[in-house]
Amino acid sequence: MRVGIAGAGFMGTVHAAAWAETEATIAGFVAETSGEAGRLAEQYQARVYPTFEAMVADVDVIDICTPTHLHYEMVLQAAATGRQIICEKPLARTVAQGQAMIATCRQAGVKLLVAHVVRFFPEYALAKATVDAGQIGRPAVIRLARGSYRPKKPVGNWFLDFEKSGGIMLDLMIHDFDYARWVAGEVESVFARNVGQTWPAASVDYGMAILKHRSGALSHVAGAWAYPPPTFRTRLEIAGEAGLIEFDSAAAAPIELLLQKEAAGAPDVGLPSSPVSESPYTTQLKEFYAALVHDRPVRVSAEDGLAAVQIALAAIESAGSGKAVKIATN
Repeated sequence: MRVGIAGAGFMGTVHAAAWAETEATIAGFVAETSGEAGRLAEQYQARVYPTFEAMVADVDVIDICTPTHLHYEMVLQAAATGRQIICEKPLARTVAQGQAMIATCRQAGVKLLVAHVVRFFPEYALAKATVDAGQIGRPAVIRLARGSYRPKKPVGNWFLDFEKSGGIMLDLMIHDFDYARWVAGEVESVFARNVGQTWPAASVDYGMAILKHRSGALSHVAGAWAYPPPTFRTRLEIAGEAGLIEFDSAAAAPIELLLQKEAAGAPDVGLPSSPVSESPYTTQLKEFYAALVHDRPVRVSAEDGLAAVQIALAAIESAGSGKAVKIATN
């Protein structure tokens, strides 16, 4: 299997390292500039493709690690040539785009695998399995938090361009929107607040959303781009009628001093860590690889990716209007 990776930035680098742990061959990279792609191509003894179209014509699988607003066109182009597709989260910038992407891939008979990596983090996967086993009874209240620093890039920081990235709720908090839905089921409505929408000039951002699930459960989801680099913290709490599950990535630190100053060597985007020997990104791509080679099921579907986009966009709408937003029934 020959894999072509679109995007040679932070996430393209992470995916390349994960693909190197599978039996697939990294055929090459395409990026905004040949210089960006060249660094990774040299590392993995792969090609630098001059265009996305040239790469699509030469590989079996397209792995899209580009900015969110480019996902739609790239997925449609890849599907038109019958290529299997892996797409970083969020699946799309709008619900209509996501729907069209899924329909096009289904019509073309190709897989569309969405990289919602939190489902592959062992602590999150174990918490989900514990819920599924009935050990804490029915989930009633879920609290999820994910905090890092504002993504940074030397030039053209698309993360801070709301029209391209959707901001903190679509780019960061979507991880936990997806996880909350995975654990407690479909979401009925969303009520949210967001610092960035209220005070656009603020140097940090913070969002809070309350999801009401059809099951009756409530999820409280918090996201922050407010820590100094290279901090990345995550936390989960799932309270059921018979028990409680807790995880806090910072629980082992008795005291910590966090100062707002530039840290040498911090990546452009915060990356959560995991205590296991295999990166969750590698676990994810190994599962995707098995799905493509052996037609095995995966724990996240394209429809799941679309549902997460729908929740995130409802949160953005709610933060803007000050009112709860109902999720349309699919």
